[in-house]
Amino acid sequence: MQHRRRFLTLALLVLGWAAPAWSQKPPPLRIGLIGPFTGPSADFGTPMLQGAQLAVDEINAVGGYLGRKIELVVKDDTANPDIGLQRSQELAREGVVATIGFCNTGVALKALDVYQNARIPLIVPCSTGTPVTAKFPAPESYIFRTSARDAIQAPFIVDDIVNRGWSKVAVFADKTGYGEAGLQDVLKALESKKLKPVHIARFDLGVKDLSAELKAAQAAGANVILSYTVGPENAVIARSRQALGWKVTQVGAWPLSFPFFIEGAKGAAEGSLMSQTFIAEPSNERRASFLRAYFRKYSTDKITVPMSAAQAYDTVYILTYALFGVRDGDLSGPSVKFALENMSRVYYGVTATHERPFSNDDKDAITANMLVMGMVRNGAVTFAYPEDRTRNLFVQRKQR
Repeated sequence: MQHRRRFLTLALLVLGWAAPAWSQKPPPLRIGLIGPFTGPSADFGTPMLQGAQLAVDEINAVGGYLGRKIELVVKDDTANPDIGLQRSQELAREGVVATIGFCNTGVALKALDVYQNARIPLIVPCSTGTPVTAKFPAPESYIFRTSARDAIQAPFIVDDIVNRGWSKVAVFADKTGYGEAGLQDVLKALESKKLKPVHIARFDLGVKDLSAELKAAQAAGANVILSYTVGPENAVIARSRQALGWKVTQVGAWPLSFPFFIEGAKGAAEGSLMSQTFIAEPSNERRASFLRAYFRKYSTDKITVPMSAAQAYDTVYILTYALFGVRDGDLSGPSVKFALENMSRVYYGVTATHERPFSNDDKDAITANMLVMGMVRNGAVTFAYPEDRTRNLFVQRKQR
C-alpha cells in the first residue's frame, strides 16, 4: 500500500495535480454510488461498493481531488427497478458531480433518463445489458460503462463454443431485462456463425426446477447449454442437468462466476465456462497490489465477485483522472462529460490499461480483446486456457 501511495503522490505532483493552498478545509467532492447492497444481488453489489471505496480511500490518502476529499454518496437500489429510480432521483437532487453504479440491467434501464435529463454522467461498472449504453445517441449520451456489454460477451462465448466443436446450442434465458437483452445478443452471435439454437427456454426468476426444459433441450440434441440469468437460476439449471445425468457443459456470461452459481450448484458447476475481464489471480503487479489491498482492507482472502470489485475500483480512478482534466474548476455535468470523453492521461488499471476509454462516439470502455474465458475448477474461477494466463500478464488496451 505504501508503495502505491508513494507512486500516486509522485504521479500527481509530476502531472501538476498538487492541491492548492486553502484558507479553510474545502468541501468534499461528492460522487454518487448506486447498486444492490442488500437483497438478491448483494453478492456482486457489495464487492462493487468495496472496490469503489478502496479506490476512494487510496486517492484521499494522497490528497484527494485538488485537496478535496472524495466522498461517496451511497444509495442501495436492492435490485428493484422502482427503488433504483427513486434513489437515482435522490442523487440528482443531492448535487453529485457524477454517479457510479448499477449491477442489474433492468434497474439501470428504468433510471437512465434521470441521469440523462439531469446531465449527470453515469458510469456503469457492472451491468452488461447492451441497451444500457445504446438508449441515447452516443454524442449526447451521459451514460458511460466500464463493464463488458453483452454485445461483445455473447460473440466471445459463441466463438469459444464453435471452437470447441459444439454446434447444437440450447439457450436458457430469464425473463428480466438482462435475460431478454442477452438472448437477443446470443441469437445475433449464433446467426453470424450460421447457427440457430436447437432449443430456447425462457423462465421467471425464482424458478426451482427446470427439468422439463432440460429434457426438451436434451431431446433436441443439444451438446452445450448457454445460460443467461443473473441469479440462483444458473445453479438450478446445473443441478437439474446433473439430476438427469446429462453430461454437457454449461457456458455463459460473467454471472457463472457468482457464488449463487458456484456455491449453489456445487459439483454440478465444475467445468462451466464464462467470459471474464478479471480473474482473481496475481498475474501481474497491478492485480497483485489490488488483491493485497482489498484483502487487507476487508479482512478476507476472497472476493465474492472479483470482476465487480475490480471494475468499480478502476471506474473511480478513471473518473478521477478525467476530473483532473476539467478546466477552470467547472464541475458541471457537461464539463465532466467532456472530460470523460477526452481523458488525456493513461490509467494503468487492474482490468485494463485505459487510454482514452471513452469518446464522443463511444461510451463503452471494454473491448473484446480484454476478455478471457474463465472455468470453474475446484469451486473457484481460473483461466480456461493456459495461453490466456500467459496473455493476462500484459494488461490489454482498448481496440479501436
